[in-house]
Amino acid sequence: MFFAFTGVAHAVDDSVEGGVVEKEEAVKQTLNSLGIKGVSAVDPSLSQCVKLGDSEPLALHSEGDVVIGGVFPLHYVASNPQHSYRVKPQITPCSGFDHRAFRWMMTMVFAVEEINRNSSLLPGVKLGYRIMDSCDHVHTSLRALFSLVSHSNAATSGEVNTAVPHHLEIALEEIRTTQSESSSCLSDSPVPAVIGLASSSPTRAVAHTLGPFSIPLVSYFATCTCLTDKHMYPSFLRTVPSDFFQVRGLVQLVTFLGWLWVGTMGTTDDYSHYGIQAFSNQFRQQGGCVAFHLTIPKSPTAAEIQEMADELQSSAAQVVVVFATEGQLLDLLLELAQRNVTGIQWVASEAWVTARLLTSPHFHPLLEGTLGFSFPGVKIPGLKEFLLNVRPSPKPGMEFVNMFWEEQFGCKLEFGGNRSKESDADMHNFNDLNAFDLKSDPQNNSVSFVRPPVGLKSLFNLSPREYEGAAENPACTGSEDLRYTDSSYTDVSQVRISYNVYKAAYAIAHALQTLLNCDSAGPNKKCTKHKSFTSGQLLHHLKTVNFTNQFDEKVYFDSSGEPVPLYDIINWQKNSKDEIRFTKVGSYDGSAPRGQQLKIEQSTIVWTKGQSQVPVSQCSAPCPPGSRQARRPREPHCCFDCLPCADGEISNQTGSTECTKCPEYYWSDKEKVKCVAGVEEFLSFRETMGIILVALTLLGVVLTTIITIVFYRFRSTPIVKANNSEISFLLLLSLKFCFLCSLMFIGRPSVWTCRLRNAAFGISFVLCLSCLLVKTIVVLLAFRANLSSSRSLKLFGPSQQRALILFTTAPQICLCAGWLLAAPPVPFRNPTYQASTGKIVVECKELWPPGFYLVLGYIGLLAFVCLLLAFLGRKLPDTFNEARLITFSMLIFWAVWISFIPAYVSSPGKFSVAVEIFAILASSFGLLLCIFVPKCYIILMRPERNIKKGITGKYPR
Repeated sequence: MFFAFTGVAHAVDDSVEGGVVEKEEAVKQTLNSLGIKGVSAVDPSLSQCVKLGDSEPLALHSEGDVVIGGVFPLHYVASNPQHSYRVKPQITPCSGFDHRAFRWMMTMVFAVEEINRNSSLLPGVKLGYRIMDSCDHVHTSLRALFSLVSHSNAATSGEVNTAVPHHLEIALEEIRTTQSESSSCLSDSPVPAVIGLASSSPTRAVAHTLGPFSIPLVSYFATCTCLTDKHMYPSFLRTVPSDFFQVRGLVQLVTFLGWLWVGTMGTTDDYSHYGIQAFSNQFRQQGGCVAFHLTIPKSPTAAEIQEMADELQSSAAQVVVVFATEGQLLDLLLELAQRNVTGIQWVASEAWVTARLLTSPHFHPLLEGTLGFSFPGVKIPGLKEFLLNVRPSPKPGMEFVNMFWEEQFGCKLEFGGNRSKESDADMHNFNDLNAFDLKSDPQNNSVSFVRPPVGLKSLFNLSPREYEGAAENPACTGSEDLRYTDSSYTDVSQVRISYNVYKAAYAIAHALQTLLNCDSAGPNKKCTKHKSFTSGQLLHHLKTVNFTNQFDEKVYFDSSGEPVPLYDIINWQKNSKDEIRFTKVGSYDGSAPRGQQLKIEQSTIVWTKGQSQVPVSQCSAPCPPGSRQARRPREPHCCFDCLPCADGEISNQTGSTECTKCPEYYWSDKEKVKCVAGVEEFLSFRETMGIILVALTLLGVVLTTIITIVFYRFRSTPIVKANNSEISFLLLLSLKFCFLCSLMFIGRPSVWTCRLRNAAFGISFVLCLSCLLVKTIVVLLAFRANLSSSRSLKLFGPSQQRALILFTTAPQICLCAGWLLAAPPVPFRNPTYQASTGKIVVECKELWPPGFYLVLGYIGLLAFVCLLLAFLGRKLPDTFNEARLITFSMLIFWAVWISFIPAYVSSPGKFSVAVEIFAILASSFGLLLCIFVPKCYIILMRPERNIKKGITGKYPR
C-alpha cells in the first residue's frame, strides 16, 4: 500500500504558503517519476497519511477542535478480498446491516453532542467525531483505521514512512516543519483517540497497529483476555470487562445449575477461541465435561451448516455454551429453526445475549429460555428521543443514516420527490464498486464524498433476479416516523453496549479535561484550547481517569486498562404479546469474594421450551445412593456406569464417585446407604452348637464323676490297687478339669475367661498326661523288672511318682504364668469376617501368639513320650494290659489334635472356638473311655476277674 502526505487547506501567511507549494511541487514530480500515482496536490497544512490511488470508505463525521475516531460493525458480513496483484485492489462491499451496531454508533454521536452542551466539561472546546464501518472483519477494520488516521492531521503521520529516496524524505520533512510552524489550532491535531471495536480479532489488529504510536483505543465490546497483554497492546483500554471474568462466571453458573455435560460452539476468531478455551479448561477443573465443540467457519457452506446441525441434534448434551456474535450464528440457527429443533438450553456470551436480530418469532421455539451474561443496563436520559429524531439526508456524510433508513423501512429513499440518482445507477455500481471519489470542499475546510449508491449494501451477493426484486422496493421520502417501528435500534429501555460506548466517550472527555487544564481554568472557565498535545499524553491521562457519572457508577481503568467486572444474568422470556424480552434474573460481580459473586433468582427463570424445571444435561444419569460411578474406558469421566457398593461400604448421596467404607465395627445395611452397628458373633450358650457342646461337657463330667465314685467304692479291689489308685484319682480329677475348662470357651469372651481358658486347658491336659506318663512307667517297670526282685519299683515309689508329676507339670504352669503376666489374651472384636458374614466376631486375641503354641507344643511333647512308652509295653503279658489302653488313648489324642490344627486355622469366627472345644472334649473322652471304661467293665460286669490272678494273666479267660 502506498502512502503520501496531503492535508486540509488552512489560511496561512503567503510567504510561507509559497515556499511550501514550491517544495510540494518538487515532491510531486519526484513521486510521479517513481511511478507513484494518485497525488493531485499537497496542501499547505499539517501532513497526513492517506492511501494513494484508492477510494475512501464512508464515514459519519462532524468537525471539532478535537476529533474522536469511532469504528463500529455496521455490517456483519464482509467478503474476503481477492487480490490478483495485477490490478488495483477494489473496495469490497459489506452486507448484513446491524441495527444494534447503528445504535452504538449513534450513541457515540449523542454522547459527543451531550458533552459539547455540557458547560462544565471541556468548556470552550468542541468535540468532533469521525466514525467508520469495520464490517466486523480484520481487513475491513484496518482499512477503516487507515482511512480514519489519514484524515487526522499528522502528528502521527510523521511516523508513517514510505520507501522513497533520502533527498525526498528531507523535502517532506521541510514541508512538515513549515506546516507545523503554521499550525495554531486544536483542529489541526490528529485524531487523538479511537472508540472501537466490537469483535476481538479486528480489535487485536487495530490495537497492535495503534500501540507503537500511543494512540488510545477504547473498546466498548472486545472482551478477549488476550487484549490484557500490555506489552502487545500498550494503548488499549476498554469499558467492557475481560472474558476472564465472564468465563469464570459462566462456569459458576453452569455448575450451579448442575450441568456437567455441555457442548460448546464458537467461531474462528480470537474472541471465540480464547473464550471457549478458557471456559473448557475451568469447566473441566470443576468436574464438567465438554461433549462436543463446533467451530463455525467464516463463510460456512450449506454442507458445513447441515453437518453442525446434525451434530447438535444427535448429541446427548442439552446445554450448549456459545461464544459468537448474532451474525455469525444466523445461518446455523436458521437451519435449526427450519428443522424445528427444540429442547436445547442455550447459554449465551455477552456478544449475542441481547441481540434483537435473533428474537423474531421464527426463532422462538429454538431460543426461548436462553440464558447468558450481559453488561449492566441503564436508561440514558434523552437517548431515545435523539435516536428517534434521526432523519436521512442527501447531504454528504449521511450515507450510514440513509442505509439504516432503507433497511428499517424496506424502501428506497427519494429526496425531493425523485428516486435517488444512485438508485438508477445501482446495477452499474453493482458491477463497478469503485464509486467513491474523494473531493475537497474549500468553503468549509472539510473532506466530503460523492455519495455511493444508497441501499447498495443490500444488493451484494444477490442474483440478477433477486436484484430486480430488490430494486422494486417501495419509495420512501425520509419523513417516516421511527416511533412506530420496533427494532434493536429503538429498544433503549436498558442499553448495555451502548452504555459502554457512552462511558468511553465520557472517559476520553474527562482525560482531555485534565490534559487541557480545564479543571484549573480561570473565571471564564475555558480550556487551554491552543495547547498542543500528543496522543501519548492523552493516553497517560486516560489511564488515570477516575470520575463518577450520572448513574452513580465510578468509571476508571485498572493497571490492565480494565473496568470493574459487573454482569447481569439475562433470560429470554416471552411477554404477554408473545415477544421475546431480555429479563434480568441475576447478577455476577467478579470483584466480590468467592462464594458471593454469583446471585441468581432461579424461580424466575424460564427454561427452554418455556419449562419451569431446570433442564437435565448429562451423559449418564447420576448414580443413586447405594452405588458408585465406574468410568467407561476411553470416554470422559461424565460417562460412567453405576455399580452397587461392596459389603461394608455405603454411598448416601446421589452421584457418588466412590463408596465410603463403614467405620470399624459397623456394617452397611441392605440398601448400602447407611452404616449400622455390626452384629456381634460368638459361641453362645443359647445357640444349638453351644447347647450341644455344653451337653457333651456335662456328659463328660458326669461320666468322670461316676467312674470316680466306682473307683472309690472299689478302691480295695486288685484292679484299682494295681493301677495305683492315687494316680488314678488324680487322673480322673485332671480329666474332669479338662471337661470343665471347655465351658470357659463358650459365651461372650471377657478379660478373665480369655486369660484363664487356655491356661486351664494347658495345665489340665499336662496334668492328665503327666499321670498317664507315670502310669506307663510303672507298668513298664512292673512287668520288665525281675519278678524276684522289686528294687526297680522301690526306686520309683509313690514319692517319686508324685515328684515326676510335679516335675512335668511345673514347666507348663510357669509357661502359662509368664504368658498371662507378660502378654495375656484380651477380648477383641474382629471385623475380619464382616465382608463375608456381615458380623463382628468377638474373640480372645492372642497378644503373643507363640505363648499358645508353646502350650500346645509342650502338651504334644508329653503325649509323644506317653505314646512311645505305651507302645513299648503294648505286648506285656497281663490280662488287662493298661499299656495297650494308654497306646490307644494316645493315638486318639494325637489324631484329634493333628486334625485340630488345619480345622482350627480354616474355621471362621466362632467355629474356630467350637473346633477347639471339640478337640478338648474328644481327647478327654478318648482318655476317659480308653483307660477307665474297661476297668469299670471288669469291676461292675466281671467281678470274678477282679482278682490278683486276673491282673497277672494267670486267670483263664
